[in-house]
Amino acid sequence: MTTAVAATRRVGYRRKTAPDDRKTRAMPERTEDTTARVPRTRTEDIRLQLADEIVRGELAPGTQLDEMGLATRFRVSRTPIREALRLLETSGLVELKPHRGCFVASLSAEKLEELFVAMAELEAVCAGLAAVNMTPDERKALEVLLDAMAEPMRAGDPQRYHELNERFHNAIYDGSHNGHLAGLTLATRIRLAPFRRAQFRTLGRLARSQEEHARIVDAILRGDRKGATDVMRAHIDTVRISFETYVHQR
Repeated sequence: MTTAVAATRRVGYRRKTAPDDRKTRAMPERTEDTTARVPRTRTEDIRLQLADEIVRGELAPGTQLDEMGLATRFRVSRTPIREALRLLETSGLVELKPHRGCFVASLSAEKLEELFVAMAELEAVCAGLAAVNMTPDERKALEVLLDAMAEPMRAGDPQRYHELNERFHNAIYDGSHNGHLAGLTLATRIRLAPFRRAQFRTLGRLARSQEEHARIVDAILRGDRKGATDVMRAHIDTVRISFETYVHQR
């Protein structure tokens, strides 16, 4: 039995039925499948492809992204291209300039470092609050996500792992039960999402990430606020280092 499983059982509870209602069968509880694969739209495929090319440096800062040219390349109309570029602007990877077009944004190493530092602190606070505020159902759902991430980790599937990783971190933001903090954290993560996704391509990173997540879950299930804060901060710092390693390997 893993530590995380044991901890979950300690914080879990058993649903009781009314003693005078023995003839009535309790309806099974419906729980949302937080691990189900969600089909990607064509817009999302294009956004991810362009984001990867920007992060890898294949689309250099200042490069103009022509809607018609991209529509021809991806064999789609201009509508999904416009939507993909709008989403890329939200993450800070491109700039939409009126009457001029769309250009790959310049993001200095210093700015990227600032974002990672902010991300580490925000996520650390979320994890600490989640350790004391998460309900038993939320704790169980977090453990289910952790278990689900083991499959793409073993299969070496960084894209699927990234999808579940986003849900894992979202569950911790929500588990903080602080909407303002969760919003700030999510907004910062959106800016860093392409860089966080890229680091999963570093050799051995998926397995190490899974180990780090297990330590985070263990601290949260124990109700260890300081422990959860510390391990989450260390986790995000490792994400930054892994991304830097990925860039230097190219």
